[in-house]
Amino acid sequence: QVQLVESGGGLVQPGGSLRLSCTASGFTFFSYTMSWYRQAPGKERELVATISSGRGTSTTYADSVKGRFTISRDNDKNTVYLQMNSAKPEDTAVYYCNADSWVLEGNYWGQGTQVTVSS
Repeated sequence: QVQLVESGGGLVQPGGSLRLSCTASGFTFFSYTMSWYRQAPGKERELVATISSGRGTSTTYADSVKGRFTISRDNDKNTVYLQMNSAKPEDTAVYYCNADSWVLEGNYWGQGTQVTVSS
């Protein structure tokens, strides 16, 4: 059974930091590109950051988070992380973890974790 379980969300003050985690099971984590998306109220889901499969040597970021967020992966723990620094109120959203492999024809989503940036 495929599962992606996000954790680490919560309330953070503007300028603060938060680290999100997403632990995977039920599929070959190493072979999947991992991404974080977010969806704010009344807005479409948007791609935040992506890390390549394998050793994760390639990462990409949305312009809105570049220089503030860092995506990483630990294949031994089947976990992908999103380190959020210098948080802004506009970062408030539900954050979703995604696993994708066009080779293995798999695309999976987590249930989401709420992040609220507010004083």
